[in-house]
Amino acid sequence: VTFHLLSVFQNSKSAQGLVGLRNLGNTCFMNSILQCLSNTQSLRDYCLHNSHRRDLNNNSRTNTALMEEFAKLIQTMWTSSSSEAVSPSEFKTQIQRYAPRFVGYNQQDAQEFLRFLLDGLHNEVNRVTVRPRGNMEDFDHFDEEKGKKMWAKYLEREDSKIVDLFVGQLKSSLTCSECGYCSTVFDPFWDLSLPIAKKGYGEVSLMDCMRLFTKEDVLDGDEKPTCYRCKARRRCMKKFTVQKFPKILVLHLKRFSEARVRTSKLSTFVNFPMKDLDLREFASDRSSSAVYNLYAVSNHSGTTMGGHYTAYCCNPKNGEWYTYNDSRYFSISPASCCDFPVSHPPPPPPSLLLLHLPPTHASLKMLPIPHLTHIL
Repeated sequence: VTFHLLSVFQNSKSAQGLVGLRNLGNTCFMNSILQCLSNTQSLRDYCLHNSHRRDLNNNSRTNTALMEEFAKLIQTMWTSSSSEAVSPSEFKTQIQRYAPRFVGYNQQDAQEFLRFLLDGLHNEVNRVTVRPRGNMEDFDHFDEEKGKKMWAKYLEREDSKIVDLFVGQLKSSLTCSECGYCSTVFDPFWDLSLPIAKKGYGEVSLMDCMRLFTKEDVLDGDEKPTCYRCKARRRCMKKFTVQKFPKILVLHLKRFSEARVRTSKLSTFVNFPMKDLDLREFASDRSSSAVYNLYAVSNHSGTTMGGHYTAYCCNPKNGEWYTYNDSRYFSISPASCCDFPVSHPPPPPPSLLLLHLPPTHASLKMLPIPHLTHIL
């Protein structure tokens, strides 16, 4: 079966993942994310090679139906010679069994859907069949060694192809302003939710949003934590850095702001380079590999009360960009991904950005991504 799938994929000119997905009723959020994941080359190959089958974990609470239906859907999207849109109904049946919040046909949030989907896929192909007992202990080591030990402890429980691709490690530092003692905590992350920076003039860049996310915050008043050394509540400085960058970095732009009366949507224009996004200034260790290329975007148009999701994706087989709108798709120029104020009408503002680290080995040659100065 694997050989047949690969031969069809390699020999068919039409089988390039260029296919729409039927909207089953307010499922545009799901279709947008599925198109982004379909164009995630490593995950696509994992499904096309049927590599997921050797990792299926029969101890999973949902058995392995979600991973199998997801793989079938990806295989259909990449091997079908038909121009007809594919129905993701069987996949939807399984994702709503795993996460009942997706039962029915209400509008949902794409970021939440991606979180639940990756968690479900991970659980079904987790290489760890029996998790070690006890909580993850804290280590009294130098930060770099402590981070590595905490990551190793995490992998003793959570180890899958999904984790290999999508999970990074965040470092949180808390420094007492009284005695200078610094405590550190290391946590895994599947995505980073970035606040959108506010500027009185000029354009907002993604780097502005990253700097706002990682800027040092003062914890005072009711927020004062207890200092480990002082044994008393003290004013502290808190700061985030990235200890370990994932191969696939998912950035979520927090476009919905909650107020006392209602939630509003921020349509701020955010500048973004499609290639060579250098995030090393946010790394705990500046020598980290943290220069990313964009390959997929999930867009949301509309308001907090209702809207529509679409996707822009760079096809990993031909290097071209396409926009996906449920059943429809068409080729676009990279410049079309921009959300410039001068556009009439402007494209929908991105809410999720998927970026990959370029491979370091020549045998894993990546198709070139067209250059673009901004995506928003």
